[in-house]
Amino acid sequence: MGSGSRGAAKTFAFPPAALAFLADLRKHNQRHWFQPRKHIYEESVKAPMTEAIHRVGEALRRFAPEMVADPNVSLYRIYRDTRFSPDKSPYKTHAAAVFPFRGLPKNSGPGLYFHISPEEVLIGGGMYMPEPDALRAVRARIAASPLEFVRLVESPQFRRAFGELEGGQLKTMPKGFSADHPAARYLRHKQFLFGKVYSPSLATSPRFFPTLLNCFQEGMPLIRFLAKAAPKGTISRNPVLR
Repeated sequence: MGSGSRGAAKTFAFPPAALAFLADLRKHNQRHWFQPRKHIYEESVKAPMTEAIHRVGEALRRFAPEMVADPNVSLYRIYRDTRFSPDKSPYKTHAAAVFPFRGLPKNSGPGLYFHISPEEVLIGGGMYMPEPDALRAVRARIAASPLEFVRLVESPQFRRAFGELEGGQLKTMPKGFSADHPAARYLRHKQFLFGKVYSPSLATSPRFFPTLLNCFQEGMPLIRFLAKAAPKGTISRNPVLR
């Protein structure tokens, strides 16, 4: 688990055993290999991820209290959904967590995200799978406030942190929007994603947690912009939509 207590959040890092297990899982992605080693996954991967989520939650209360950090919500399962995939490997070979905007859907609303794997550490966020109504609402907000949006995603601070805004795009303008709109290139987006890829060694380094929090802080202005576009009626009365 991370070095130091929860109070010393900046010292948190994943144990080397976490990446070692995920690397072995990549080579032996079969149930008969995983099941007798499930306790190793629980101890070396799931427990540190749970600890990381708790520590992120403590930090978010200071600079982004509207984001949810709860292991029951944030931690992605290790098991892959293979129903519609030609790849029938049963397990993911990365460990991931998401921090959704409070009251909005976990996977279709805006959120913060990170994962660790033997190949990389990815830290970022945005809107990955917006529902049609949510996507229309985001486009409408961008169209109504193009300068605000462009300043967010083209600011030197955002570009230094993440580079260009990413995500799938339409080849042509969506219906109802003009091709000469000042934010036309962003209105074609079907996803609104930002992130930065780091070496896998970051996961086990004392730099991991401050790097994670810095990326999350840099991404929050865009998260808040996207959340304000939530269609009326999608806000839940419950603390979290799971």
